Amino acid sequence: MQTATIHQLKQELSTLDHKMLLTICLRLARFKKENKELLTYLLFESGQEEHFRSTIKNELEDSFQQINKSNIYLIKKSLRKILRFLDKVIRFSGKKETEIELRIYFLQMLKEHKIPTRRSRVLGNMYEGQLKKIKASMEKIHEDLQYDFKLMLEEIGIHE
Repeated sequence: MQTATIHQLKQELSTLDHKMLLTICLRLARFKKENKELLTYLLFESGQEEHFRSTIKNELEDSFQQINKSNIYLIKKSLRKILRFLDKVIRFSGKKETEIELRIYFLQMLKEHKIPTRRSRVLGNMYEGQLKKIKASMEKIHEDLQYDFKLMLEEIGIHE
């Protein structure tokens, strides 16, 4: 079976009635957890982006509390899991402001929990990767917002 393009899917979906669209959405939600999570975001949280951000921040705090700091390997493994979650929710939102704010918050949590990013090359690369993603996203937003986010970075001790 060959997958249809987005354009073809859009055309076909526009011809369907309301009941059929509802059936298709519910069937999609049944197959993958990520589809259900995206549908939940779109239906319940996309209109309240600030609430969504604060919910994600709380989940990040909980995840950082659970990190086993007994050795570097376990720290790396936990941070990778947190970053997979973070990347997924950022994809759901699709808003650059949300992405930047959540990635800055991740870096802030790294500092607050005294994660030794300089002791391990992999942890250092994770840290630098997040900084690169923040900088790349900042180039795509309005100058006033760029300034605000630069101030946020400076507040937590990160200078470009």
